[in-house]
Amino acid sequence: MTERTQVGNLKIANVLYNLVKDKIAPGTGIEPDDFRQSLEQILQELGPVNRALLEMRDQLQSQIDTWHLEHRGQPHNHQAYKAFLEQIGYLLPEGDDFSISTCDVDPEITEVAGPRLVVPVMNARYALNATNARWGSLYDALYGTDVIDESEGAEMSGGYNPVRGAKVVAYAMNFLDESVPFSDSNHAMATQYQLKDGTLIITLADGSTTTLAQAEKFVGYTGDADNPTSILFRNNNLHIDVQIDRNHSIGKTHPAGVKDVVLEAAITTIQDCEDSVAAVDAADKALIYDNLLGLMKGDLTAVLEKGEKRITRTLNPDREYLSPTEERYTLPSRSLLFVRNVGHLMTIDAVLDSDGNEIPEGILDGMMTGLIAIHDIKNNGTVRNSKTGGIYIVKPKMHGPEEVAFAATLFGKIEEALNLKPFTLKMGIMDEERRTSVNKRVATS
Repeated sequence: MTERTQVGNLKIANVLYNLVKDKIAPGTGIEPDDFRQSLEQILQELGPVNRALLEMRDQLQSQIDTWHLEHRGQPHNHQAYKAFLEQIGYLLPEGDDFSISTCDVDPEITEVAGPRLVVPVMNARYALNATNARWGSLYDALYGTDVIDESEGAEMSGGYNPVRGAKVVAYAMNFLDESVPFSDSNHAMATQYQLKDGTLIITLADGSTTTLAQAEKFVGYTGDADNPTSILFRNNNLHIDVQIDRNHSIGKTHPAGVKDVVLEAAITTIQDCEDSVAAVDAADKALIYDNLLGLMKGDLTAVLEKGEKRITRTLNPDREYLSPTEERYTLPSRSLLFVRNVGHLMTIDAVLDSDGNEIPEGILDGMMTGLIAIHDIKNNGTVRNSKTGGIYIVKPKMHGPEEVAFAATLFGKIEEALNLKPFTLKMGIMDEERRTSVNKRVATS
């Protein structure tokens, strides 16, 4: 049986009560008692609204079920069915054109187009792996997939296959030719990359030199200007790190010593509290919140056994480079994190109300996500997630404008409770009936 602490009219599972008191609240500027009072107030005000929205869903579903039963065995009439859905308010008329705007949004959302991952935040190792997937080896990705075929002796089985490795390198060089081409020749002919007076100079196999067709795509390097250990390019706002080591087992086979091509890959990651997670009780929710706290503060770890080796996973530190003008700068090594809160329809026993009922899980997730993310806003940890002070919450299972408006109202109440400026919480609206996602906070709360 779950042990609980009575606070006001709420009965809070001790595992959650102690987590907030001992680990999450310290450093946020929010006292645990104030947090719990705010949670109770929001539940009193918005809990009935949440239930009314779910009752509206039930009414719609009941009418839809009845319609299908009454038309069982009949050919489907699309127009008649659409008219019925419009009549009961399931489908609403399209409104007038409008525009909305938001503020303090990170470039990973506003400027950079790239892959997004979804991962269960309950699993620390998965959460760390996905967050660290901001950068990935093109060589590894090619070698281990069917992008490279296994014909002509290029099989994947067994140990390292140099025939397959050669195909991987050739593919990667072609990729560089397409993304950051030379003025003359190609990357496969390069024997040396060097920096001279802020310009990347490439020596070719015949002894001649060339430069990039678009010089601005060279944005940084590591090592010495005469013998860099990596060359950093930028194409379409995404970075490409060509890593050089002539003593490396792969690098020694390349004329310029290229041992790998590392790409900026997963730009954002949804840390999921919902679809990919089976959080059924207070202990599960506490684990989710504890892992999320570790991601925001940078101290989350996961230990695993791999063969006879014991490996500890942590968050990757930022990557450091010198610009072409010799100025030091860093690039993020971790994807920008979103948090997918639970939808309006679920409840959780982590907190019980005055009648002993489970509270709406989405309300608890919103409050806890906001409180935890304050550590990121205040820069309390060793890493930063949002450089602009945004908190990105993906809100799933939304049906209709009333539910979106309810979520916007909830976020506004959470901001007031946690002393956050308006629109700090950014909402990713998931209209899953149309399979679309809008990453903007609805500015109507």
